[in-house]
Amino acid sequence: MLCPKIINVEPLKDYNLKLSYETGEIKLFNVLPYISGTWYEELHNNNYFKTVHLISDGHGIEWENGQDIAPHELYDMSIVIENK
Repeated sequence: MLCPKIINVEPLKDYNLKLSYETGEIKLFNVLPYISGTWYEELHNNNYFKTVHLISDGHGIEWENGQDIAPHELYDMSIVIENK
């Protein structure tokens, strides 16, 4: 199943991401459980964590050095905080 497009990603404190979807949903995703191993260890640096951005097609997010989280995980494992 395709997940809705992400139209905005905002890094928050405590390794959370605020994700706004084209459906009007705004969801909160906790990245902390994903930060382990050498590939994700840079995310512990708060300044680096804040470099998160949308992938051009809106179906995902990534950080400057290529770390990403699967779009279905972002959508399915996040908590709805607003639904317009």
